[in-house]
Amino acid sequence: MENNKPLLQLIHLKKYFEVGSSFFGKTKSYLTAVDDVSIEINRGETFGLVGESGCGKSTLGRSIVRLYDPTAGQIIYDGEDITTISQHEMLKYRKRLQMIFQDPYASLNTRMTVSEIIGEGIETHNLYSGQEKLEKIYDLLETVGLKREHASRYPHEFSGGQRQRIGIARSLAVEPELIVCDEPISALDVSIQAQVVNMLEDLQDNMGLTYLFIAHDLSMVKHISDRIGVMYLGKIMEVCGSNELYRNPLHPYTQALLSSIPIPDPKHNKTHKRIILQGDVKSPINPPEGCRFNTRCRYVKDICREVTPQLKEVEKGHFVSCHLFE
Repeated sequence: MENNKPLLQLIHLKKYFEVGSSFFGKTKSYLTAVDDVSIEINRGETFGLVGESGCGKSTLGRSIVRLYDPTAGQIIYDGEDITTISQHEMLKYRKRLQMIFQDPYASLNTRMTVSEIIGEGIETHNLYSGQEKLEKIYDLLETVGLKREHASRYPHEFSGGQRQRIGIARSLAVEPELIVCDEPISALDVSIQAQVVNMLEDLQDNMGLTYLFIAHDLSMVKHISDRIGVMYLGKIMEVCGSNELYRNPLHPYTQALLSSIPIPDPKHNKTHKRIILQGDVKSPINPPEGCRFNTRCRYVKDICREVTPQLKEVEKGHFVSCHLFE
């Protein structure tokens, strides 16, 4: 197996949702949640995905693990095209591809004990049975900072942070390679967020995991990510290394996002210039022509309203989708 080959490739991936049709059903309306996204995630890295709420981040993550069937494009996992394979064929990939959900309560079955929740995947993939399975569940609980006596309890008996740890243990139960982390800390108290992120980093080091880390907290994404992709209205605006993105943001949208990060220094905050975006994010049901960001961009030109820019490498490893760099 080649280590230099990307573990995951998305090639012109699209996901549209039908939201309505005309009286006679001839004209249909679609919500363009993900529109022509192409990215690569390397084995063992953490790829951060950021953007405002409603930009399609979670839909992209769910499409990758095939909770949503893509409208068009390709999902290449470890060299194999899994875009249109059946759910039965997908079963072997579900062992390798797992997901941690945003809401640690809604994603857990309230009628099942912690042991049953974590053990469900183990049973589905016939990994362990009997006492060996139980010991595996105990090990997983201890790995995520819980105790073996928690195995017999129900989700409502835990705090939000503990429930998210249960969700993480469930995703680890089938020994995956790649985990889609869909805003795993956004529903948690600030005091707990750092603990969960540090735990995810330790798990990655110990188990060789690969992450797609979806979030809107830019400072936390910088902390955990090797590379970052910036998403807006279903499209990727910019991709580069984490440090490079914060040092040299090129896309006007990225610049605005980064300028909004609070700086814990009152003196610096007085001189720090924030870029205030005008207007609201347009509806993905009727997105703007040309560049999706043209209705809020301070550098907008006529070509931005007419031609959709392509994601291009403007510096080594630094990709941007903007007419300013053509």
